[in-house]
This record gives sequence, C-alpha cells and structure tokens, in this order.
Amino acid sequence: MKRVLCAFVFACLTARGQEAPKAVPVEEAAAAAPAVPAIEAPARVVSRSGQFSVTGGEGPARSSVAMLAEDTKSALLELTEAKDEWKTRISIVLHGKPGDRPPPRSVAFDLAHYEGGFLLRLDLHLARGIDQERFERALIAALLYEQTLRTMKPGPLESPLVAPPWLVEGLREAIAWQEKRADRRLYEGLFRHGGLYKVDDLFALNDAGHEALDGAMRAAFRVSAGAMVMALHEQPQGRDGFRAFLREATNFGGEMPQLLRKHFPELNLSERSLEKWWQLQLVNLSLARTTDVLGVVETEAALEEDLKLHFRDAEGTVRERPLGDWQELAKLREGERIEAVRPAQDALVRLSYRCFPSHRPLIAEYQVILGELAANKPKRIGERLAELAVMRASMIGRMKRAGDYLDWFEITRARETSGAFADYLTLKDRLKEEQRLRNDPVSTYLDRMDKVFYRPESKPAANGPWTVPPAR
Repeated sequence: MKRVLCAFVFACLTARGQEAPKAVPVEEAAAAAPAVPAIEAPARVVSRSGQFSVTGGEGPARSSVAMLAEDTKSALLELTEAKDEWKTRISIVLHGKPGDRPPPRSVAFDLAHYEGGFLLRLDLHLARGIDQERFERALIAALLYEQTLRTMKPGPLESPLVAPPWLVEGLREAIAWQEKRADRRLYEGLFRHGGLYKVDDLFALNDAGHEALDGAMRAAFRVSAGAMVMALHEQPQGRDGFRAFLREATNFGGEMPQLLRKHFPELNLSERSLEKWWQLQLVNLSLARTTDVLGVVETEAALEEDLKLHFRDAEGTVRERPLGDWQELAKLREGERIEAVRPAQDALVRLSYRCFPSHRPLIAEYQVILGELAANKPKRIGERLAELAVMRASMIGRMKRAGDYLDWFEITRARETSGAFADYLTLKDRLKEEQRLRNDPVSTYLDRMDKVFYRPESKPAANGPWTVPPAR
C-alpha cells in the first residue's frame, strides 16, 4: 500500500537566512520489509496544551523547551486576545548538546501533510544551548504558520509559507511591551531622529537582510517593527481585524500594504494613513520617559549582573566569572579575549540608557577598562576597579543616609509644604528643555555616530534601510 508524504523545508531562521523551497513529494514503496525488532520510542515531553511535543536531548532540556514554547504561545494569545484553537501539532526535535560544533543552520522547519491534516516540525541544535531569543523567534514564526494552515486543506501548497521578519520581530517587541520588558528610551530616540526605517524599507527587508544587520540597526528594526505591529493592534477594527490579518500574512504573495488595507479599512483614507498611524504610535510609546530611570539600588543590582567575563572551557561551555578575575584574560588569544568581554560591554551600553544618572561616569570607566582588557593593554586595572568599588559603596551609603534623613524630617518636622524647593523645581524643568553638552568619551563617541547616521545625504540601501557614508 502506497502513501505520499510531502515535506516542505520552507524556513531557516539562522545566520544563513530563511529559505522556502517548494514542496517535494516523496513516495514510500509498499514492498514487504523484513521483520525487525521493536525499537523503544525516544523520550518525549508534551506541553500542557498538547500542541508541542519535544523529543531528543536530555530530560531537563526537553522540559525547558516545552515550557518556553507554551509561554510564548500564551503571550501571543494574550496579545491578540485569541482562543487556543490550534489544529496543527508542532513537533520540536532537539539535536546535539552544548559544546558541540555548531552546524551551519541551528534552527530549521519541516512541514508534512497526511490525510487528516498537517504536521509542523522544528529542529533545534543545542550546540550553543537554548538561545531564548532565536527560539522565541522560531516559535512565533511556527505559530503564524499554524494559524494559516487552519484555513487550508491538507495537501501540497501552491507556494511556500513565509513569515515576514518585520511581523515576527514586531510581535516579539509587542509581547515585550505587554510584559513591561521593553525599553521606552529606544522609542524616544527613534522618534526624535525621524526613524531609521521607512515603511517600504521595513516591509522589504527579508531574512537574509535582517541577519546581516549589526546590533544597532537590528535594534532599530525591532523597535520600528514593534511600533508598526502595535499601531495595527490599536486600529479601530479591534482585535478581529488583527487576528484575520495574522491568519493570512504568511500566505500572501502581494504587496504588504495591500493586505493591510484589506483588514484595516481606516488605512484607505489616504496614501500616508499607514505611516501616520505608525508615527503616532511611536509618539505614544516614547512618552513618560522619566519613569523608566532606575534608582541607585536597581542600578547596582544591574551592574552586579552585567559585570561578568565569559570564558569557554575545554568542553566549549561558556562559564561566567566576576570582573575581578580579569588577569586570566592574558592567557587567551585576541579573539577569545574580545569574546569574553563583549557580553559585558553590550550589557553596559543597554544599562547606560536607564541607569541612575550618577552611575554614568562609572559605566563609562568600566567600558574603558573592558576595552583595555580586550586589547591586552591593562593599565592599573586592579587599582581602578578598587576605586570604582569604593565610589559605588559611597553612593549606596549616601542614598541610605538621605533616605534616613528624609524619614526623620517627615516624622519630626514636616507639617506643611514650605515652597522652599519651588525655585529648584523650576530650574530642573528648564534644564530638561535645554541641550546639555558633555565631553566624556562615551558622549563624544555617540555625537560622532549621530552625525554619521543622520546625514541628509544618507540614502536607502538594497540590503538595509540606510547606507553609512564613508569616513572622512
């Protein structure tokens, strides 16, 4: 007896980009096969909703992947206010273990159909452990594919399904915003400079172009995409239009604005309606910026978490070590030193947006120290780290004393508002309106990069939203 199994390898969310080849039918012969001993089925973990089944790897990894998959789906359902009405099972197969040599593609999809429906398969290699960001991106793409497959009869597809990068990243950012994990300052900077991406550039960027973006441009793309998704999410048509759009987005071969106007009629009012909605969303997301500044205690906790060196042991597993172990970097090759300090450097850049203002000079000094360690040119590193530790302890002490004094004053003397701080508050408001010129190394570098990225002559490039002019 013969049966036909069609496999579609139509997505790759890795450094080599997403591929979507057409279906290739595979026939299995019905010839009688010799009897073989029964093979025990591999250990399997099924998620609480039953949609995800995880095989391969070790037990803890399977359980973690199943929980991450359900958490991502729950967040997407909450965002879209949709019911869990899945029809296609998603099989997640784990390969390898941490420390193995990474394959060219660490995440890949297969789609098969049978008489009763479809089956999505997601292959995940664990050479670098469970990369939560990449895994979340793959899961959201798989969930979008599943929504499209609900409306289709089992069988070969006329064209491959494609999850647009702007939609996947936009949904990830919208979920982060919903869970209060997003950074409002990024929206503020994007809106203040007019936005790095135009609407057409946002829709045109494919997976290969997205993977080629550097860290700064990738962050700008995600913020732009997030604002677009949230602008669509808040359209007058409500959640029904947004859910209908998601079901059709991965199987639409035309221009994206055309599909958006179909599901969101308000965008038909003018040629620039979509852009106006997008810009308005950026304005709304960039407001209330003073509430996002961390206090002294929160900044100190973040510094303790971020100031870690990342060493790779003989088995290839990454181990975190405190910055106080900086002398061990001298034993490493240049590339290994750079790799060891890079996570801390990136984390400090993110922290500098939201840290307590008095900590910014300290963060700048830590960046200088990390740069010297990467170049293997340490200069009084031990003494400088000790001085920074003393300064941080002093800031904590002053903060506690100030709190104690305010408590004492409120208990013993405060009876009414005196107005003594009115002039101070007026000055503070005026300073907010004025541009502050700073000459520290970080500000100088950011000013130079600002001039490079926002020159009037910059034009869109084929593989990204902007081309950086050559250095002069």
